[in-house]
Amino acid sequence: MTTLTLSQLENHLWRAADILRGSIDSGDYKHYIFGLLFFKRLSDVWEEEYEERLARYHDAELAADPDEHRFDIPRGHFWKDVRKHTTDIGTHLNAAFRAIEDANMRLRGVFQDVDFNNKERFPDAMLEKLLQHFETHRLRNSDVEPDVLGQAYEYLIAQFADDAGKKGGEFYTPKMVVRLIVECLKPEQGMSIYDPTCGSGGMLLEAVHHLERRGKNPKSLSLFGQEKNLNTWAICQMNLFLHDIDDAQVARGDTLLEPKHLTGEGVKAIRTFDRVLANPPFSLKSWGHEVWSQGDAYGRDRYGCPPKSYGDLAFVQHMVASLKEDGACGVVLPHGVLFRGGAEGRIREGLIRDDLVEAVVGLATNLFYGAGIPACILMLRKKKPADRRGKVLIVNGAEQFVESKAQNHLSDANVAALAKAYEEFANAERLARVVPVSEIEANDFSLNISRYVHLGEEAEEVDVAGEVEKLIALQGERDTAERRMMGFLQELGYVA
Repeated sequence: MTTLTLSQLENHLWRAADILRGSIDSGDYKHYIFGLLFFKRLSDVWEEEYEERLARYHDAELAADPDEHRFDIPRGHFWKDVRKHTTDIGTHLNAAFRAIEDANMRLRGVFQDVDFNNKERFPDAMLEKLLQHFETHRLRNSDVEPDVLGQAYEYLIAQFADDAGKKGGEFYTPKMVVRLIVECLKPEQGMSIYDPTCGSGGMLLEAVHHLERRGKNPKSLSLFGQEKNLNTWAICQMNLFLHDIDDAQVARGDTLLEPKHLTGEGVKAIRTFDRVLANPPFSLKSWGHEVWSQGDAYGRDRYGCPPKSYGDLAFVQHMVASLKEDGACGVVLPHGVLFRGGAEGRIREGLIRDDLVEAVVGLATNLFYGAGIPACILMLRKKKPADRRGKVLIVNGAEQFVESKAQNHLSDANVAALAKAYEEFANAERLARVVPVSEIEANDFSLNISRYVHLGEEAEEVDVAGEVEKLIALQGERDTAERRMMGFLQELGYVA
C-alpha cells in the first residue's frame, strides 16, 4: 500500500458516485457515499490501532479493548465482516451502521439517512461493485492522514453541492467566502467558535485551518454548532470526525426555536462565545414568527421581531445574544437586510445605534449555490476599538471575483483584498469607505452599499445656468416651428 495523494483520493471518491448514477437522485448521493466512506475509514483505523497495540502488549484481548481505541466497532460488524456476504448485503451494512452508533455515543445518528436495505434501489450486484470500489484503497492513518482525508471529504461536499444545484446551498457555503469571514474574525488559540447554522461544518473547520496555517495549535479551539437538518448534521459529524476532531459540540435542532447551547441554572440563558460565524438560510419564511411575535423566551428579540416572511434578522439577533462582551461575529446575508424598512428597519436602527455594526462587506453576484443574487457579510462586534466607534466600514466587493461559466468564485487575491480592506478600516477608491453613523442616520439607517461606495463613472459637472439658457433657446425654436406648422394647416383648410 502506498500513501494516497489528495488528487487520487478525490478521484477515487468521485468515481464512487458514478456507480450510483441512474439509480438514485444526485441529491441523495452524498448520504450513501459519505456513509460508506465513513464506515471504511472507521474499520481500517480500528484495525491499524489493534495491530499497533497487539505488537505492544502481545495480548489480543487487551488490544481489542474499547478503552484502547478512539471508537468501538462491535465484533462481527467490521467492513471485512460485511464483505463475507454476497446476498442481502444492504441488510448487513445497515446492521453494522446501527451497531457502531449504539456502541459510540459520539457517533449516534451519523448514519441518519443511510439505508441500503432496498433491493430495488440497491441490488446486491450494485452494492458488490460499490464495496469493491471502496476497498481498492486502504484508509488507515498510515495510508491517508486525517487532514488529507478531511480535505477530500470537503472536496466531495463541494462537488455534491455543485451537482445538487440549489439544494447544495443548504449544507455548503463556498470555501473562499468562509475563508474571508474567518480571515476577518481572526480566531486565536483558546477561543470558543460557534456556528448556529453549521451545515456540514465548513466554517468551524476553516477556523481550525486558520490556526494550522499560522503554525498555532488548533486543538486549543472549542468548537460549537447547531444544525436543524438531521442529514446535514450527520454529514457535519462525519466531516469533523474525519478531520480528527472528537470534541466539537454540534447539536441537532432549530436554533431559533430550540437553541441547544445554553448556560445557567433555573432560568437558562444563551451561551456566549468569542467568535460567531454563520450562513443562515436566506430570507427564511417559516422561521418561527408566531413564537417570536409573542416574545422570545431567551430575550433575543431585543431590537424587535422580524417580519413573518424574512427570518434573516432573527438569526442576526441570536448571534448578537451569543457574543461575549469582547466577541465578534460574521454572518452572510442577502442585501435586502441592509435597506428594507418596517420591522427590519427598526432592528437595523437598533443595531447601529448600539454601535454593534462594524462593517458591511458586499460580495459579487453568483457566488453561492442556487442563489444568483448578491450577498453581503455583516461584521458585528460587541466592543469596537476606540478608533472605530461611531463608524461603519462599507466595502463594495462587487468587482472582486473571478468569472466562471456556471458560477463565479473568489480567488486568493480577492479574499486578501477584501480582508485587507476590513483590517485597515480606511477609505479606498471604488472599494471601501468609513461612514460615520450620523450619515447613516441621515439616510434612515440604510446600509445600502451603493449609496456609500460608488462604482459607476463619475458624472461630469453640470453648468446649470448654461443648461437653462439652452432649454429657453430650444423652447423658442419649438414655438417658431409650431407657428409655421399652424400657418400651413390654415392654408390647407384644416384649421379655421
